[in-house]
Amino acid sequence: MGVLAVYGVKNASNYIYYGLHNLQHRGQEGGGIITFDEEGNGHRHRGQGLLSEIFTNGELEQLPGELGIGSVKYANVSKGGLDNVEPLFFHHQSGDFAIAGEGNLVNARQIAALLERHGSIFQTNTDSELLAHLIKKGSKESRIQTIVKSLNMIEGGFTFVIMTKNRIYACRDKYGIKPLCIGKVGDGYVVSSESCAFRIMGAEFIRDVKPGEIVSLDHHGIRSTLYSQFNRHRMCAMEYIYFARPDSDIDGCNVHAYREEAGRRLYRECPVEADIVVGVPESSLSAAMGYSAESGIPYEMGLVKHKYVGRTFIQPVQSLRELGVKMKLSPVESIVRGKRIVLVDDSIVRGTTSLKIVKLLREAGATEVHVRIASPMMRFPCHYGVDTSTPEELLCSHRTLEEAREAIGADSLGYLSPDSTRDSCFGCADPCQACFTGEYPTMLYDEMENE
Repeated sequence: MGVLAVYGVKNASNYIYYGLHNLQHRGQEGGGIITFDEEGNGHRHRGQGLLSEIFTNGELEQLPGELGIGSVKYANVSKGGLDNVEPLFFHHQSGDFAIAGEGNLVNARQIAALLERHGSIFQTNTDSELLAHLIKKGSKESRIQTIVKSLNMIEGGFTFVIMTKNRIYACRDKYGIKPLCIGKVGDGYVVSSESCAFRIMGAEFIRDVKPGEIVSLDHHGIRSTLYSQFNRHRMCAMEYIYFARPDSDIDGCNVHAYREEAGRRLYRECPVEADIVVGVPESSLSAAMGYSAESGIPYEMGLVKHKYVGRTFIQPVQSLRELGVKMKLSPVESIVRGKRIVLVDDSIVRGTTSLKIVKLLREAGATEVHVRIASPMMRFPCHYGVDTSTPEELLCSHRTLEEAREAIGADSLGYLSPDSTRDSCFGCADPCQACFTGEYPTMLYDEMENE
């Protein structure tokens, strides 16, 4: 998912709408916006699908106010449906408020059970609603105190934007697994999952929200509260590898620069003789350029992406992912025919896409297809928001490199090492690579209960 918040800007809903368009790559299942007007009344519109399908009949005009939050939803089988589309709006005696979040809590089931024993009734499967219940339990204290206490009860990789009628709180997990940054637009402020949203809004990047930090935006300006003294910089490596847009800067590292450097290192570790380098659009193109530059093998546009098809990896059902590959990509036969190809991709999760692409290139006349992956072998499930919940879903969880090569039908297969994955990241000293190494930065409560 992607989250965005605006404070102190006239027609805030319009800024949020355009900013969310630059975050649409983070989720295509649904989206929404909530604003507060000058009288403190909340206004919401949300729906399923792309933003262009949700806001079609002047709905933005029905969202007045100078502060608001919005989100785009990432497809997830267990959290689908309109009820789970954020932001969520809550009425409470201490004041109405709204929440949108990204990521995943690893102790959500335990916290939900505790809250239910004390009378809470949940309407959604979202972590945002769980946080709202925690906040409401502490209504006798100040809002910032309840948020601090609530965030200290939850564990995982997450960001949340919380809005009251006169203030916005931007929160990032203490491990820094999920990205969140602050910008300035006019006399107001904006918070976004990625800095690429700032450009379309005319906003100037200020800084990243720190791990374990709550940033308050109101008439005082920017105020900072650390809710935890245990702070780490463990940004999710898949943000740099796959999720984020190449024009975003995350924790001091430009995403395109990271991917290009990863491609250069990939050639050093996995060289091969070939005629052309072909990148899988879109998130692999920077790595393919790096591989080409380091190897001297010409870079060619051997695959064309159809513009109006979403990302197949984040489709919630396997059958949709398989159908989506052919809808998504077409080989350029005049480029690939008779050529030995280095096919550079950012990652292999289930292997469905890689198998189909290799087959497409062979059908188009490629004589050899050597697959090079600009990340390590994904062997372990992610517990922080990537929809790979079981090892059985992962191509490499129980396969050797040779078995993985056979499964996707490539002439050869090579992966970037975890060390090079870390060293390609100029800003984050120690990105989370749990899905590659099995070394999780947080405790995993469900697995502890099963031991």
